Amino acid sequence: TPKQWIRDLSLVSEVSGADAVVKIKTDAVDAAELKVVVRAKDAEGNVVAIEEGNDCSLHIDDVKLWEPGAGYLYDIEVELQSDDGSIVDQYILPYGIRTIEVKGYEFLINGKPFYFKGYGKHEDYPLHGRGFDEVANVLDLNRLKWSGANSFRTSHYPYSEEMMRLCDREGIVVIDETSAVGLMENFNFNLDDMASGSTWEVMDTAEAHRQVLTELIERDKNHACVVMWSIANEAATSHPGAREYFEPLFNLAWELDPEKRPRTIVNIMVCPPEMANAEGLGEVLCLNRYQGWYAQTGDLAAGAAALRDELVRWEKLFPKMPIIFTEYGADTVAGLHAIDDIPFTEEYQVRFYHTYHKIFDEFESIIGEQLWNFADFETKVGVNRVKGNKKGVFTRDREPKMSTHILRRRWLNIPDFNYDKKQSERDKYLDNF
Repeated sequence: TPKQWIRDLSLVSEVSGADAVVKIKTDAVDAAELKVVVRAKDAEGNVVAIEEGNDCSLHIDDVKLWEPGAGYLYDIEVELQSDDGSIVDQYILPYGIRTIEVKGYEFLINGKPFYFKGYGKHEDYPLHGRGFDEVANVLDLNRLKWSGANSFRTSHYPYSEEMMRLCDREGIVVIDETSAVGLMENFNFNLDDMASGSTWEVMDTAEAHRQVLTELIERDKNHACVVMWSIANEAATSHPGAREYFEPLFNLAWELDPEKRPRTIVNIMVCPPEMANAEGLGEVLCLNRYQGWYAQTGDLAAGAAALRDELVRWEKLFPKMPIIFTEYGADTVAGLHAIDDIPFTEEYQVRFYHTYHKIFDEFESIIGEQLWNFADFETKVGVNRVKGNKKGVFTRDREPKMSTHILRRRWLNIPDFNYDKKQSERDKYLDNF
């Protein structure tokens, strides 16, 4: 590394008609006497804009936008040059130009209402467990696209930078999540005695939470694939003091993010609308729900009734706030079958998803479905874990279960943009499954 070097770049895009302006701030070390030269090159390597200065704007005519499924990237080249034109330091950033806005029940990408289809995931693989695996990343995104999905959430931690770059290039939409998962003094997998408590009096996590959020946004702020920040997953937002804990973090996210992306906190099932103290801080409501699994186990009709009732109450509490289901699913052992609604069978998983999807199509407020989970993954041992968490629609080896084919048929027929639920008849064939 030279003594004078480029430490960071911050980019923001503005699109007007067929043209775009990319505002670029360059943070360079000991470079006051050097010239900053910034170029934009298209995918064919042609220079389409050039400017000078550590705070400049590139004007790009006939811009090609980054979109879901079409991850067009420009190369933004930033150079530090001496007086004789020699290059002291250079950084090349692949960058997708697109806009994000939440407007009523619509999540707009490039001004068009987007519908999230996809998964919660884990960076977990059978050969080495949790960790980075570039080959597996490619396989996972190929499986994701095969199933008709367009997005995933980085549950429950930042994923590798290589994965984020791959999503930029492949046009995969990402909800980017911090490692703040299960912030609750009495968190347990049975959902017992969790709704009340004094989490924010006994947990001393604010400083660490601020650090992980800062590091996440500083690293990922220039990725076109990232469309929303998830501040935490399944925290004790029903406990006193939750709003006071989370409000500074929501504010910090927008202080750090030059693009001011939407923010969310993923709501846990034990925190219904009447107890939600922090969910209104964000622009999108994200719900993890398991009616028909952890509650109303084996009774999908009762689970559906409970879920519909709860959604009506959410809409009343937050009128015009869009809702994404970021978790919903049922543990399923591949090869286990039954005629009746028997949990852990492949048939039950299919009926579970069909039940939820019918409800999603009834509510205008619901703008996305990211089920839990993409693939089976390892967990600690327990009586409710059959050699790990089996909620995957793929096995841990990435082989499809029966439900994957049902999802593929649904998702391939739901467009990324302008999904008209009123015209949806695609899942009626499953009514008598």
